[in-house]
Amino acid sequence: MRKAALPPLCLALTGAAIALSWAPAAWAAKPPVVVELFTAQGCSSCGKANQLAADLAQRDGVLALTYSVDYWDYLGWKDTFAKPAFAERQRAYAKKFALRDVPTPQMVVGGRVQASGAKAEAVEDLVKSAERAPAKTLDMRFVGKARVAVGSGPAPRGGADVWLVRYDPHQQDIAVKRGDNKGQTLVHRNVVRELVRLGPWAGRPKLYRLPEGGDADLETVVLVQGAKGGRILGVLEAAAHGRTADH
Repeated sequence: MRKAALPPLCLALTGAAIALSWAPAAWAAKPPVVVELFTAQGCSSCGKANQLAADLAQRDGVLALTYSVDYWDYLGWKDTFAKPAFAERQRAYAKKFALRDVPTPQMVVGGRVQASGAKAEAVEDLVKSAERAPAKTLDMRFVGKARVAVGSGPAPRGGADVWLVRYDPHQQDIAVKRGDNKGQTLVHRNVVRELVRLGPWAGRPKLYRLPEGGDADLETVVLVQGAKGGRILGVLEAAAHGRTADH
């Protein structure tokens, strides 16, 4: 007897189940250390932090991301990369770390610890400590070009979020014409251009739909992170510009 064809919805669900069939193998190899710099072109002490982030971006086993914040724009120079969402992310960290205010420049390592981006030695100590620490990452993978799958694992108290980050891997030198850095040229690398929350993650396998990509020159990384500025639990980089998706 010939079996009836599955309707489109059933086919879609079957595909999702197949995509998540690997989920019980919950943990993959150690992920790169994620270092997030919060900086501003109008901040007089941010130049050295930018250079430090650019140096870290060239280091194996480290994923350095540069977020430009907009709250320095009132000093006379509007940051060319700043978005309100980046400052919101930094404020979530400030609350998590019980800081009175958002410091600039600031570097956050793995969503766990933070230091002034102007203190290179302190940042280096945090990065080395994260590199030495035993760690596992959630099993994650891209499903085609439009979805990403996150496997199962213990979720932190309060849950977690899945974030899409798209950043420019090229070095960019910005000549500042006004404000505290007038006349200076600031180096930027791995500048985040898009930050999108894909949805919550509660420890169970789940598929997330990716928004359509815009600029082909941007690289993509997906982060699973404790809610409201928690620790980073999983990192998945798209294979592009010589990078590989597995670490």
